Amino acid sequence: MKKVKILTGVFMAMVLNSFAQTTTPTPQWRPVYHFSPPTNWTNDPNGLIFLNGEFQLYYQHNPFENKWGHMSWGHATSKDLVHWHNLPLAIPEKVTKDTIVSIFSGCAVLDKNNSSGFGIHGKAPLVAIYTADMPKQHKESQFVAYSNDGGLTFKQYANNPVIDLDKSDFRDPNVFWYEPTKQWIMTVSMVNEHMVWIYGSKNLKEWTKLSDFGPAGFTANGWECPSMLPLVVDNNAAKIKWVLFVSSGGGHGPLIQYFVGDFDGTTFKNDNPGDKILTVDYGDAFYAAIAWRNAPGNRKIWLGWLQNGRSETFPWKGQMAIPRDLSFKTTADGIRLLQPPSTIISNRLPKVAGKYLLSEKDVQVDNKAISLTKSGSFKSNANWIDAEFKLNDSKNAGFNIVEKKDANGKVIKKVVVGYDAGKQELYIDCSGAEKENKPADNLVLSAPMKPVNGVVRIQVLLDKSSLEVIGNGGEKVISTMIYPDTDATGMSVFADGAATLRSLKIWEMSNTL
Repeated sequence: MKKVKILTGVFMAMVLNSFAQTTTPTPQWRPVYHFSPPTNWTNDPNGLIFLNGEFQLYYQHNPFENKWGHMSWGHATSKDLVHWHNLPLAIPEKVTKDTIVSIFSGCAVLDKNNSSGFGIHGKAPLVAIYTADMPKQHKESQFVAYSNDGGLTFKQYANNPVIDLDKSDFRDPNVFWYEPTKQWIMTVSMVNEHMVWIYGSKNLKEWTKLSDFGPAGFTANGWECPSMLPLVVDNNAAKIKWVLFVSSGGGHGPLIQYFVGDFDGTTFKNDNPGDKILTVDYGDAFYAAIAWRNAPGNRKIWLGWLQNGRSETFPWKGQMAIPRDLSFKTTADGIRLLQPPSTIISNRLPKVAGKYLLSEKDVQVDNKAISLTKSGSFKSNANWIDAEFKLNDSKNAGFNIVEKKDANGKVIKKVVVGYDAGKQELYIDCSGAEKENKPADNLVLSAPMKPVNGVVRIQVLLDKSSLEVIGNGGEKVISTMIYPDTDATGMSVFADGAATLRSLKIWEMSNTL
């Protein structure tokens, strides 16, 4: 849960600006296949759990205004991670004469064995563990609440807090059951110390510190939203490594770094040198991600918040990223994170998207741009592109999106998504459209990426105002927010030199609502 006071530089300016409000409706920027609340502010995802055949999403929410404040837990559910059913507020901010308790970020677990004693009638309770922020006391501590109606409503534990260090920046607990030692494990952030403390508990109410991790990696800003989970390596279920995620403010704004290692029930051991920084997303929007740990097929599915940046949206502000399947892959540089869009969505694209599909193979793109919207289709700015480029002698290849033309048909605005063969970089270039919405340093966002046998795979997920670019099946990801004009809906494929578009599929996603 991001608190304004720890932010610096460009990130501070962007977030402070995002607290302003407008009352002009902006339907042109409302995502259609990403989650956004019906009204008002949202940020971090919270309490992700797969329960009773549905993905439960709790999220940081201001139920009163379209800006940060009055932090409470909103609630929505989905069966397919595309269509969401909005539910009433799950855990509201508590205001009394003496204090305010804001419901900051946290998690939810199903207490199958009723270790907490919160369950009734022989049914397992759903237990939320979250940070209670008390601004009048300048204190953050960890609270517990529980539900016996499937997560619709929660009751506060009478003996809260369960962990209280009398600190002002101590937050974002993430809890899971560790079977080998038969106890609950919590990671929680010591923000200004750049540390993750690891706690253990038998009953979710009494916690003992087991170890700590850090400082390590990126430490220029405070650490938040830690989470730790086991991931399969190279699709081999017998080979497991643990990942520890930490969110922070980086050079472009939001930053999530990760550490690869082992966890023995007490201590996380990092496989890499302490100064090694491994970056999750190379954009300027993705933050505070946590996982559905118990998704079908034992998948670990990650969800993050996409920060708005400078432009205003109404009557909502904030949205979630596309859910991503998590695993590890062995590379020449070591074990690295793989995070493609979740197959729960991608395997169902023909059904989700409906009839609009463009499919091409072996198209030569030689020193030109080829329009992809001549037929009038794919002009909604809600598209899912999956392409493979054989680079040949091409220096640059990719897509022009959100193109705007003048009266003479000349393109006067566009965002470019592509691959620079000379630099070996995947990139998003917003300099032709977003100068009013982004600081200069964020107009071009790039990630190092090597071709595989001369081929690069680029997936472009454009959803009105969100743009996520996934390289080589999840090896690299760049996420950002853009705000195209209402008539900026053109799209083309291009190459600087001779390139072959080995395969191209584009789904029109505007019919998913």
